[in-house]
Amino acid sequence: MTIVITAFERSPDGGKGLARDTRVRWALEEVGQPYEVRPVSFPALKEPAHLALHPFGQIPTYEEGDLALFETGSIVLHIAERHAGLLPKDAKARARAITWMFAALNTVEPPILELVTARLLESDKPWSQERLPLVQDRIRDRLKPLSARLGSADWLEGGFSAGDLMMVSVLLRLKPSGLLDEYPNLAAYVARGEARPAYKRAFAAQSATNAGKSPTG
Repeated sequence: MTIVITAFERSPDGGKGLARDTRVRWALEEVGQPYEVRPVSFPALKEPAHLALHPFGQIPTYEEGDLALFETGSIVLHIAERHAGLLPKDAKARARAITWMFAALNTVEPPILELVTARLLESDKPWSQERLPLVQDRIRDRLKPLSARLGSADWLEGGFSAGDLMMVSVLLRLKPSGLLDEYPNLAAYVARGEARPAYKRAFAAQSATNAGKSPTG
């Protein structure tokens, strides 16, 4: 069955790989699964056809036969559980890798998204400059223990896993802020993720969709 994912017809990030469909593309590339992309316009996100797939009117969605999923964590976990390459075979190591997926989305990402909101949507508010350092410190509260846990290792738990895929995807949003550079091992960790051939293919595919080229992965 052909895998079909949805992505922005024109991504707000301009094809920089920050839109969440890139995470799903990356997972599919890592496990060697072909897929097709159905670009969705912003108005179409709120139309019944898309809301039937994603009740919150967002992207990406994942369709495989009569299975339809939304939320990148759920989609990537589904891919990782069905295809070899993103989860260890050992049960305990597998559980730890899945735990890092949840940590990326539930613990590390929220303050990072808060920073994105502060800079893009609140920069004109009179209290913005006072709030920004507080948001940055909340991010550091997450990066410091993460940096300590990673240490000098290449990946969070042995070999590369879905946990690393999600964590790197989350941390990529910090590159423009300079906060990542305060933790050299995390900056190097993200660079290792970006250097993976599967990530490069996913990034190129997302850029191509944004440019209006072939949406097939």
